[in-house]
Amino acid sequence: MTHTPPPHTTPLPNGLFIVFEGLDGSGKTTQCNMLCEALQQRGFWATFTKEPTDGPWGQKLRQNFQTRDLSVEEELELFIRDRKQHIAELIQPTLQQGGAIVQDRYYLSTAAYQGSRGLDPQQIIADHQTFAPTPHRIYILDISPELGIQRITEGRGEQPNAFEQLESLQRCHEIFASINLPNIRRLDGTLAPAELHAQILQDLTPLLNIA
Repeated sequence: MTHTPPPHTTPLPNGLFIVFEGLDGSGKTTQCNMLCEALQQRGFWATFTKEPTDGPWGQKLRQNFQTRDLSVEEELELFIRDRKQHIAELIQPTLQQGGAIVQDRYYLSTAAYQGSRGLDPQQIIADHQTFAPTPHRIYILDISPELGIQRITEGRGEQPNAFEQLESLQRCHEIFASINLPNIRRLDGTLAPAELHAQILQDLTPLLNIA
C-alpha cells in the first residue's frame, strides 16, 4: 500500500508520532479525531490510525475479544504481529516522509490489558522498546473504571466485553497509573472534549512551532 503525503503540506523533520491511551470510554478516539483535524487545518499531513488494526491479525484479536478462545500469551503474540505489520506498512513510512501519526492505543494498552490478565507489564514494555518506534507524546486520558463502564453502556449503548468488566478495568487503571515514561502526559479524561483538546494543542506547540 502506497502512503504518500498530499501536495501543499508542511513536512515535519522527524515526523510526529502521537498516541492516546487510557481505558475504554476515556475519550481517546474523540481526541484523536480532533487533533488530526487540527493538524490538517494547520497544513500538516496527519493520519489517524488505531490498534488493533483492521489487518488480518487485528481482526483475529477483535474476534477473540468476543469469543475468548485464546490464552493471554496467544493474544500477546497476535498483538505483536499486528503491531509489527502496522509499524512497517504505515507508521514508519509516514514518519519518514514527515507526516504525523495520531494513534488510538499502542503498546501501553497491551501492557495494561494483558498485564491485568497476569503477564508482566514492564516486560511487555521492554520487549516492545526493542522494535517499536517511540512516540513523541503519549497522552493517557485518566478516568475511573466506573466512569468508563458508564460511558460504554450509556453513551455507546454497548455491553462491556470481557476486557471491560469492572475488576479487569481496575487492574488496567492501576497499571496505566504505574507506568512512568518521559514522553507521557496524563490528562483528566473527565474534562470537556474541547478543554482537553486545548491542553493537548498547547502541549504540542513546541514540537510543531504553531500557535
